[in-house]
Amino acid sequence: MSKKSRTTSTLTRALLLGVLSGGRSATPLAVLGLHHGDKDLRGEWQDWKTFDSSIGRAGLVVGAAGEIIGDKMPKTPNRIAFPALLGRIGAGAFAGLALGTTTKSGKSDLRIEGAILGAIGALVGSYVAWGARKAVASVLPDPVVAVAEDVAVIAGSRAVLRAD
Repeated sequence: MSKKSRTTSTLTRALLLGVLSGGRSATPLAVLGLHHGDKDLRGEWQDWKTFDSSIGRAGLVVGAAGEIIGDKMPKTPNRIAFPALLGRIGAGAFAGLALGTTTKSGKSDLRIEGAILGAIGALVGSYVAWGARKAVASVLPDPVVAVAEDVAVIAGSRAVLRAD
């Protein structure tokens, strides 16, 4: 794989994890934490305390589980409301930053580009997921849509990290 292809792959993954952060902000980070030992994702992020310690990884998973549960509560704020949207953008940026240290060669540093693309992806993903959920609300009960969204974000995050 050429250096340009590796860069494109890394940045595409950063953007996609950002988009998925728009659906569930904590889930892509939790999935990244669960792939901490994956040798195909070699990067500096694996040495960051958030991902390197079992407490950090457990915190990511608990945060994702809490968000999944909280999303089903009637008083949960809208994902595009100001504070929630900033959290999603931050989560997307952090996921993109982490992936920016990950390349097949281990030589490129795409942290800034990854963080920017992750943040943009989270902003776009937040509005797309919000719009999609509103669009199907008249057809399906909200809890069904919410669970489908949970499954899509978990499966999508795993697919993004496993893609070559």
